[in-house]
Amino acid sequence: MKQILQVDLCVIGAGAAGLSVAAGAVQLGLDVALVEKGKMGGDCLNTGCVPSKSLLAAAKAAHTMRTGKKYGIRGQEPDIDFKAVKKHVADVIKGIEPHDSQERFEGLGIKVFRDAARFTGKNTIQTGDQTISAKYFVIATGSRAAIPPIEGLDPLRTLTNETIFELEEKPDHLVIIGGGPIGIEMAQAHRRLGCKVTVLDMGAILPRDDSDLVEIARASLLNEGVKLMENVAINKVTHSDGGVTVTLEGGDGVKGSHLLVAAGRQVNIDGLDLEKAGVAYDKRGIQTDGRLRTSSKHIYAAGDVAGGPQFTHIAGYHAGIIVRNMIFKMPAKFDYSALPWVTYTDPELAQVGLTEKEAKEKYGDSIKISKANFKENDRARADKQTEGCAKIIMKKNGRVIGASIIGPHAGELISLWGLVISQKMKIGAVANMIVPYPTYAEISKRAAGAYFTSSLFSDKTRFITGLLQKLPF
Repeated sequence: MKQILQVDLCVIGAGAAGLSVAAGAVQLGLDVALVEKGKMGGDCLNTGCVPSKSLLAAAKAAHTMRTGKKYGIRGQEPDIDFKAVKKHVADVIKGIEPHDSQERFEGLGIKVFRDAARFTGKNTIQTGDQTISAKYFVIATGSRAAIPPIEGLDPLRTLTNETIFELEEKPDHLVIIGGGPIGIEMAQAHRRLGCKVTVLDMGAILPRDDSDLVEIARASLLNEGVKLMENVAINKVTHSDGGVTVTLEGGDGVKGSHLLVAAGRQVNIDGLDLEKAGVAYDKRGIQTDGRLRTSSKHIYAAGDVAGGPQFTHIAGYHAGIIVRNMIFKMPAKFDYSALPWVTYTDPELAQVGLTEKEAKEKYGDSIKISKANFKENDRARADKQTEGCAKIIMKKNGRVIGASIIGPHAGELISLWGLVISQKMKIGAVANMIVPYPTYAEISKRAAGAYFTSSLFSDKTRFITGLLQKLPF
């Protein structure tokens, strides 16, 4: 047994949240230890955001080759080398790896341990043969794909986000259980790469997003040949050497070559021995207060394991809150009122703040809604990407409380509305913006301007302007 290592802060988990906290703390003068039993960079780099967006980029390139006719260019079926596509995905990961590597963090002065961690007391953990004692701990162990309890479902013969990017053979028919963002992104990507795709969901696809905008996404997926089977119940799964069969309630079956499960996430708390540290938790994750402190106040939780929204940008946001609390002693609390998220389909689907349904539930019929369509956007018309719209939700005084966008570059466009909501700004601030022409950004200004159209061009306004015209110069 090695001598006990004494540090100011011990971070468990080297994903987005853990790496951000560790890097910030060591650069502010704390003595930091970092423990990671898996790959540095966590889910986002290795099995999540980075590989999925890389695969989507390859799929978009294939789709562009097929659809050149609308630009006067003869379209053709692309020659897809699926193994080379996966090499592209792996190369993107390798290009980012050095930023999250053990070597980089050791270069910052952090003591990095590559093993599992478990608490042995409120102020100590054991990792391998090393005991670490710390004043503060941050648990940032993330989450993993949840495997639903379906009869016959064999996890070892099932793909998840942790294994699908390693698959070098192109699926003939990919069956996906789960119509959330991961399932839908993978459905469109694989369809564009030449696979037959069927999505099964017990409810409607993309349930967290605005239903009007989801309908546009649904139509786009169907038009590309993705089969969507919504509101279905799965009775059992049968694996065979030839593939997989998913039997639905009522006896219908869906046969495929490969099965991907994208039916939610499960937090990684197994083996941490949280009870020994006095840390309360449930199946959703570690319980925290608004400052991300656990029931043991010197222990914080960040990212997916904290039981809140599961996004990489939330992990980074959590890191900032923890650093302010732990190091600067500022009582900073999380606020998700301007939380954005994006589903990176084509067209992209982005949301920040409240959806129309959520706003009506909270404020009733007093809310105001303003919309603009990409068909009215000249840049979208030039690019022939006119599918989609922007919907802005306001309180009756014009203060913006939500924005939903589906269309080209929606993920980039939504950030403006996040700022507007976080700063409690009114719709007029965006309506009065000067936006370069022609850009997709004009959709936001047009949607904001639409709010004033009915009052600006009303009979009352015309009466007032008539009176003003009678005044001398």
